[in-house]
Amino acid sequence: MNIITKTILSTLGAILIFYSILWFFPKKKIVYMSDETLREYALNRGLAPVPKTYPKLLELADNPQNPLSPAKIALGKKLFFDPILSRDNTISCANCHKLDEGGDDNLPTAIGFHGQANPKHLNSPTVLNAALAKAQFWDGRAKDVEEQAAGPMQAPFEMNITPKLAVQRIRNVPSYVAQFQRVFGEGNGSVTFKNIQKAIGAYERTLLTRSAYDRFLEGDNNAISQSAKRGLNLFIQKGCKGCHTGISVGGQSIQRFPLRRALSDIFKTDPFPFPNTGGFLGKDSQKLFRVPILRNITKTAPYFHNGSVKDLKEAIRIMSKYQIGKEFTPKQIEDVEAFLKTLEGEIVEY
Repeated sequence: MNIITKTILSTLGAILIFYSILWFFPKKKIVYMSDETLREYALNRGLAPVPKTYPKLLELADNPQNPLSPAKIALGKKLFFDPILSRDNTISCANCHKLDEGGDDNLPTAIGFHGQANPKHLNSPTVLNAALAKAQFWDGRAKDVEEQAAGPMQAPFEMNITPKLAVQRIRNVPSYVAQFQRVFGEGNGSVTFKNIQKAIGAYERTLLTRSAYDRFLEGDNNAISQSAKRGLNLFIQKGCKGCHTGISVGGQSIQRFPLRRALSDIFKTDPFPFPNTGGFLGKDSQKLFRVPILRNITKTAPYFHNGSVKDLKEAIRIMSKYQIGKEFTPKQIEDVEAFLKTLEGEIVEY
């Protein structure tokens, strides 16, 4: 028996022993709680509603290095929708982050300058509620929305503009110059690339959404269905909330995906439970990804970093199998999907 055969047999034996041992451990049962208990349980485990008022927004999302103000937010909004920040004056931030369609572009991979696709086939993350995340981009390489704003503007396959050209364009528009001076108070030097980032970031910090889920957390027992409540029970007790936590229901950490491999995948060479189109492997190529924000997830298909999964039910099945380690039943998947639908909300007009 050669060394390769021995290695294969030893690996198979170890896997069989591991899965056999699992049978001796009792399965944790789901306890379906009353509405009041479920609400308290959720609130005590990092889940919380989006605030309704501007003062509460400031408490939650303001940046000490880029303090919010109505004038700065208005400037950032204008820049967000203006194609002046792309080399050929055809692409704005709003092209890939459609606010009425979940805050993304609903494409498997982002399309930018002259129709170029992202070279790593990366799916555009939502901009909605992104300011609540602790890192930006799929690999978490940017610390906040202000830093993130610089990336797409300069990427040759996205907006493809240089900081110098962006500043020159803005300085050639008197109304923009006047706005920058009012907001940043730096005279003729108010228009800088850093201030462009700050203005866009300020606007993005207001792009928070409220939904039926928020109303339930605030005490309205009729805001969500019984199926959604069962889904929330599963979401919490099965461990989904361990990664998808915080007010944004995600975006708070960098996690390995997939965390587990199924016995049926032992001979598969692809690192993911779907085709790895684009070959992206996350942070440091270690299959480490920023946890996606689940608010408005029903409007941001296709799913995963390369948009390989179109159906939300299939995304839930994959996550239950490869992250939790126990594939949900069809009924459980329906309930979790019902819960995720309660996260579909509207932008709060602060």
